[in-house]
Amino acid sequence: MNIKEIKELAKRFSVEELELCITETIEKGENYCNVTGETLEVINVLAKAQTVRELMEQGMSEIEAIRELARRIRKVQGAE
Repeated sequence: MNIKEIKELAKRFSVEELELCITETIEKGENYCNVTGETLEVINVLAKAQTVRELMEQGMSEIEAIRELARRIRKVQGAE
């Protein structure tokens, strides 16, 4: 997980803009958020940034939002 890229995207774009970038990546293979790479990896990074942004808009600090994202990932992977 590229934390630096996720943090930058979460700061620069709104939840709606990140959703649009995910949709553009799926439909066109490119997006205006300028995230490049394998489609699955791009979607993964954008979705993580979107989650961090949502948490920040709910009042969490950036670091709290990143920690919560990591906790959720571990939970889904069965590490918790």
